[in-house]
Amino acid sequence: MLPLMPLIRFVKGKGWHFFDKNYIDINSRVFEVCLIRKDKVMLNNFDYMKATQILNYLARRLGGEIDKLKAIKLIYLADKYHLRKFGRLISEDQYIAMEYGPVQSGVKDIADFSDFLGDQEKEYASRFIVKEGNNIRSINEIEYEELSETDIEALDFIIEKFGWDDNFDLVKITHRGYEWKKHEDELKLKSRVDMDVLDFFEDSKNDGISKITKDTKEAARIIYEEDMEVNAILK
Repeated sequence: MLPLMPLIRFVKGKGWHFFDKNYIDINSRVFEVCLIRKDKVMLNNFDYMKATQILNYLARRLGGEIDKLKAIKLIYLADKYHLRKFGRLISEDQYIAMEYGPVQSGVKDIADFSDFLGDQEKEYASRFIVKEGNNIRSINEIEYEELSETDIEALDFIIEKFGWDDNFDLVKITHRGYEWKKHEDELKLKSRVDMDVLDFFEDSKNDGISKITKDTKEAARIIYEEDMEVNAILK
């Protein structure tokens, strides 16, 4: 019998629901997560529908369209804010370090309408956004059921703080993070390097989101690490 563990949270419908005080056997916990999410398991797995709506949300909030590089930078900052406060990336994506900063692998594919996308992903994305040169333009209303309240909080915080900065100011900001700087020398030899999301919790000077308290950040890290444990069991 595996030890008892806290059932921290699961996703059902819109957003995350917290159950910090409930304890069940880990085997039951895994069953519960699978039962609740049998339609779409999203525990730390990339969700192309949500990623599309994040791009759509940014475009609509910033005048109807957004430069792709700027979108990727703003999503990184929103991810970092949300991770440090709530223990989860809003994009649920894999991060790579590149010359101009951290990049979400799946979000970039959607923004580029990459050949790596399947037909279902392309069809869904094309209902809400189009790529015009370097810009992503919104062509349909936001499907808010794909975004939680805390996702929107993080996006709005970053839009208010950085939404009108130019691309290269945003690149400079994203280069300040420890999670990118640790790969700076390696990137002189490689075009991309896989990043560890746990590094996002490390303190960085002038990263624009350092106001989150130490206690909040430590609690969020525990939540994230527990999600990683569950995700490993579900694989």
